[in-house]
Amino acid sequence: MSDIVVDKKDGPSAKDVSLKSMVIAAVWIGVLTLAKAFWGLVSEKTFGLSVSEIVLSGLMIAAVFSPVYLAIVLDKIKDIKVG
Repeated sequence: MSDIVVDKKDGPSAKDVSLKSMVIAAVWIGVLTLAKAFWGLVSEKTFGLSVSEIVLSGLMIAAVFSPVYLAIVLDKIKDIKVG
């Protein structure tokens, strides 16, 4: 019989990508909210985004990668029930 060897990919794991996307979303919300807060000191024009649009866009960035974490949690639950 031949042994099958599975090589791991050298790229980043899905968990790492998800974590980075959540950090990017948090930074996105923080920076744009601060920019909106201080925009009146710099310019007479209004800032183009409302706070709800800023938060919603940040949540959308994080939500795109949330199924990865859901899959990880469901795998852990399955391992607990099986094991």
